[in-house]
Amino acid sequence: MTFVLKGPARFGFCLCTVFIALFSLSAFGHTIEGSDASFVEAIDGPAIFPFMYLGAKHMVTGYDHLLFLVGVIFFLYRPKHVVQYVTLFAIGHSITLLLGVLADLQVNAYIIDAIIGFSIVYKAFENIDGFKRLFGIDPNTRIAVFVFGLFHGLGLATKLQEFELSANGLVTNIISFNIGVEIGQILALSAVFIALSIWRSNPSFLKHAFVTNTALMSGGFMLAGFQLSAFFLQSPY
Repeated sequence: MTFVLKGPARFGFCLCTVFIALFSLSAFGHTIEGSDASFVEAIDGPAIFPFMYLGAKHMVTGYDHLLFLVGVIFFLYRPKHVVQYVTLFAIGHSITLLLGVLADLQVNAYIIDAIIGFSIVYKAFENIDGFKRLFGIDPNTRIAVFVFGLFHGLGLATKLQEFELSANGLVTNIISFNIGVEIGQILALSAVFIALSIWRSNPSFLKHAFVTNTALMSGGFMLAGFQLSAFFLQSPY
């Protein structure tokens, strides 16, 4: 028996598989590099718009953050609910992004990125009612989104901590970077929400939601596995 996704149903599965394909290309490369890295290390003083651009670019190309947020909004039908959950996520990652850089919190980037991978698994598993079916529990989604937002923000902070940032204008630049992250998040999620809304108008949505979230879970496991492998390879023990 051959299973074929037709019409709009292909969207959900393709959405996840595209992100998963990116893992093989840049599993360890979700960072600031090239000319952007050179700019960050050379800047001395406030640079509001350049850092906003870098923040937006980091989020738009941040497949791990986007996969998690796709899971968050997958079953949200009203824009106000999307705003509520995304705001909780934004508050969480804004706190740890700012605190992580300004307070120079030293964390292992591989472990944080592995937790981010597992956050994708968690949300996709919740979307298919895995917690209810297997464990008989119903986790508080709002709390989970906020807590994972903290880890996602810490992940962003570890990327910036890889550079020697000038203390001159540091607070302004980090806040600008964070604003850029929010702009990038809004742009990316607006496109995803529109596409999901179109798909939801087709009867195939609920039929293939399980397959799509399974693909989402696979992406999360792959990301976590890559990062844990890198952690153990770089560990002296």
